[in-house]
Amino acid sequence: MSTFDSAASGQGISLRQAALIAGLGLLIITFTAPFAEFYVFPTLVIPGDIGRTAQNIMTNQVLYLAGLFAYLITYICDVVVAWALYVLLIPVNRSLALLSAWFRLVYTVIALVALLKLVLAYRILITPDYATIFGTDQLNAQVHLLLNSYRYEWGIGLILFGIHLGLLGFLVYGSNYIPRILGILLAIAGLGYLITVLGRYIFPDANLGFLFITFLFEPVFMIWLLFKGWKIQQPTEHF
Repeated sequence: MSTFDSAASGQGISLRQAALIAGLGLLIITFTAPFAEFYVFPTLVIPGDIGRTAQNIMTNQVLYLAGLFAYLITYICDVVVAWALYVLLIPVNRSLALLSAWFRLVYTVIALVALLKLVLAYRILITPDYATIFGTDQLNAQVHLLLNSYRYEWGIGLILFGIHLGLLGFLVYGSNYIPRILGILLAIAGLGYLITVLGRYIFPDANLGFLFITFLFEPVFMIWLLFKGWKIQQPTEHF
């Protein structure tokens, strides 16, 4: 018995429920990720001045921990969203839906491992023994390395996230119960992530800031899931 058949018999969740769960997960991410990425860390991390950055973290520990917690909630929600979108898109193509979910899950694992670098940086700063053993300069150098390592590792994960969005867009476009325009927007968003991350290495002098607009296409999908997803009719499986 397939998953969507199980849902109909009360043993699983329906496509409407999957759409709502995915929408709610994305809604939470829409708040937690920007809070950490665009408020907490730009406030605390001063590019090119690790001394001030370390001091900011020490004097704003609650804010730093709030940023860590926001990232953690984001990645937990990514797992839930990956599962819900898999259930939602099984009727289109089970294999591709599973592949898309795996790309998001692997991205999430990479992001969680990278997040440990931020936890370790905080641990180093608040432990007095480390300052005594290493000295201020070496201590700050290690914190600088950990903060940068998080950024680089998370960036690699975003490549997989971009591929996930591309596959998601293909599946949405091929469905007969979600507007095709959303599939196109998701595919463009995935391409935007890939170009933004890879462009830093392939075209280091290029100004790719305009691609930020493509990151807003996933929230458009979220809005549809929340307000229109409950109207989805249970389709027959394509493959």
